[in-house]
Amino acid sequence: MIITVSARHMDVSVPLKTYAEEKTNKLTKYYDRIQEIEVIFDNSKDHGKEHTSVEVIVNAEHKNMFVAHHVDGDAYACLDACVHKLERVLSDHKKKVKNRKHPGD
Repeated sequence: MIITVSARHMDVSVPLKTYAEEKTNKLTKYYDRIQEIEVIFDNSKDHGKEHTSVEVIVNAEHKNMFVAHHVDGDAYACLDACVHKLERVLSDHKKKVKNRKHPGD
């Protein structure tokens, strides 16, 4: 599995990069067919306030793509929210795929 951490309009510190890799690496617990994870940090100003947004893109087998966005002041909180959203989406997708052939079981 490939994990890519990148940023727009900001620099990613080493602790932030390792934190992002550790958090996104745990997503394989919810869906084991993940091939690539891309984490994008973005820092922008809107009406004088700085906003940090995080986008996490998960590519899985059979061209399944899962995307989560979150905007907040803290990059760590944004990443936690994105991972939480993806945990829910990936577990729901796994249940849907698992029960496709035998819905009565």
